[in-house]
Amino acid sequence: MYSEIASNRRRSVVFIVLFFVIWLALGAACGFLFKAVAHPSVSPGYPPAPPTNYGWTPVIVGIAICGVLAFGGIIYSLNAGARLVLRVSGAVPAEPDQYRQLHDLVESLAIGEGIPKPAVYVIDDPSPNAFATGVSPEKASITFTTGLLAIMNREELEGVASHEMSHIKNHDIRLLLVVGTMIGMAALLASILWRSAFFASMGRGGGRGNQAVLVIFVAGALLAVVGFIFGPLIRLALSRRRESLADVSGVELTRNPAGLLSALKKLQQNDKPFKNMNHATAAMCIDDPLQHHDAWYHRLYDTHPPIEERIAALEKIASGQSV
Repeated sequence: MYSEIASNRRRSVVFIVLFFVIWLALGAACGFLFKAVAHPSVSPGYPPAPPTNYGWTPVIVGIAICGVLAFGGIIYSLNAGARLVLRVSGAVPAEPDQYRQLHDLVESLAIGEGIPKPAVYVIDDPSPNAFATGVSPEKASITFTTGLLAIMNREELEGVASHEMSHIKNHDIRLLLVVGTMIGMAALLASILWRSAFFASMGRGGGRGNQAVLVIFVAGALLAVVGFIFGPLIRLALSRRRESLADVSGVELTRNPAGLLSALKKLQQNDKPFKNMNHATAAMCIDDPLQHHDAWYHRLYDTHPPIEERIAALEKIASGQSV
């Protein structure tokens, strides 16, 4: 288990560097494309102008622009990504007076893990779920939906909280936060560039106008590949094993597999959609809200192992077997 924790820390650095390199490659590709299609416009009645030799300037400019965007995205995710996740998901601080038992439970588990008590948030949503976010144990938070609080008893809630506490200690949340932010930024920029290409094509015709539209459109297509295909696959490479690891770590923390086992069985019966979750944030949840589907192609992007496998593993632990 400790080797997995160390691996998660190394993986955080590797994937941050990998995403940065991918963005630099996007900039270089756009620069090469500009070199390939850019040529002086030809006016009627005038001889064609000699081709312009831009040298490596477009490539360097493209790399510089994408490098700045990628660096800004990484810095933003590390400094404000957690707040963005909480805001997008509709989470609000859990009032200590109203949720005293929940605060006490999280605090006792944090003491057991030897980390600071995470902030506690609640989402008003009937779908039972929970997730942790933050870039470090010192800046972490755990969020519970009202649907989960309504159906879990104290023992089951302790199991869920211990699972999320393990994600914090194992440094899973930082990795998911950075990767999720970069995927979201790529998808957003792709949408902006495609809109720009559409309006540019409507307003300009021929010559340099068409060249600019082509470059903008291809840049948007490359970003879409990162945001909707390559990025989610990278997130899968973070390993579905981290969920199983968090299950085992949570049981080790509470010394009681029955709580989390019973909680997962209740989550298995969930058929209520999590209205404020998407592919970028679903990976943080204890139960993937996008996994309750039948279409085979959706399973290509599952970030969690099937809940049946997780239940089976905990049943082995409860019976004294190793997993």
